[in-house]
Amino acid sequence: MSDVVTRAVGKLTEKMSGAFDGTAKFVIEGEGAIMIDEGGVRAGDDEADVTLTADADPFHGMLAGDMDATAAFMSGKLSVEGDMGAAMKLAGLLS
Repeated sequence: MSDVVTRAVGKLTEKMSGAFDGTAKFVIEGEGAIMIDEGGVRAGDDEADVTLTADADPFHGMLAGDMDATAAFMSGKLSVEGDMGAAMKLAGLLS
């Protein structure tokens, strides 16, 4: 597991303000993947209801609050595959 993924798991765990009742995967291109489910946040690359993919820079910007996930999606810096409702719910929990 890369240092980027390890730090991101810690940061996402801090930011989670509530339980997430689905499964989501953040793919950080060139670094690895992070799973979010009812059990919390962990490194992993399992099947998920929604998969969000970004390079490391936009991903860090979203975690730091410097980049809005919707703006990242609209500008093509974040791609979303799967359940868009789950993606929106996750964005609400992380803000």
